[in-house]
Amino acid sequence: MAEFQVNKTYAEINRKIKQGEAVVVTAEEMIGITRELGRVEAARKVDVVTTGTFGIMCSSGAFLNFGHTKPRMKAHKVFINEVEAYAEWLP
Repeated sequence: MAEFQVNKTYAEINRKIKQGEAVVVTAEEMIGITRELGRVEAARKVDVVTTGTFGIMCSSGAFLNFGHTKPRMKAHKVFINEVEAYAEWLP
């Protein structure tokens, strides 16, 4: 069986994302798509496969210090680039 390559550049995928035309699926969804279509057709159809975790991972943290405000306030809901982040207030 011959192997076929599917080549997509970052520029092509980014253009499709900006135009709202990119096909984005989760890693779990990709398994079913690959089983149904095969590796080559799945690679042609899907542009981005997302992965994620809710668990703590090595090197996945960042500390942001916004300084003190007057009056003092707590950040209960924090968003970074429209993605909700975990906020902890330390006295």
